[in-house]
Amino acid sequence: MIIRKYEKNDLEQMIAIWNEIVDDGISFPQEEPLDNFTGEQFFLSQSYCGVAVDDSGSIIGLYILHPNNVGRCGHICNASYAVLSSHRGQHIGEKLVRDCIRKAREIGFKILQFNAVVETNIHARHLYEKIGFIQLGVIPQGFRMKDGHYENICPYYIVL
Repeated sequence: MIIRKYEKNDLEQMIAIWNEIVDDGISFPQEEPLDNFTGEQFFLSQSYCGVAVDDSGSIIGLYILHPNNVGRCGHICNASYAVLSSHRGQHIGEKLVRDCIRKAREIGFKILQFNAVVETNIHARHLYEKIGFIQLGVIPQGFRMKDGHYENICPYYIVL
């Protein structure tokens, strides 16, 4: 597996992976799936998009990296990660996060912040803490799950 910058011909697979996470309704805040047009616009609007490519050339995971805010807070970035469900548990997410940290430093960001890690997303939380992210606290009932109930969210950050 390699991680590289996405290319236009990756978009169809990227959109499918992204939409799988959106449809799960348990970790991404978006509710609407991407189509070919909105997907291309969405991925183009990021500071960087990395894709994990397996030996057959298929996209099995991705991340997006972008500023978390503007102006005086523009040095803080934010990212999201998505791994194809059939490839979870193979440490692809960890490789994506580590590549994202490297790329964020290259771009010139100083801090990587996650605004809304769902408290029950224990695999992501364990990974972030293993890498060195610091939890800022808990926001009670900050995330509405697909089934309508609310879960706490845990903001995290790491100094780059």
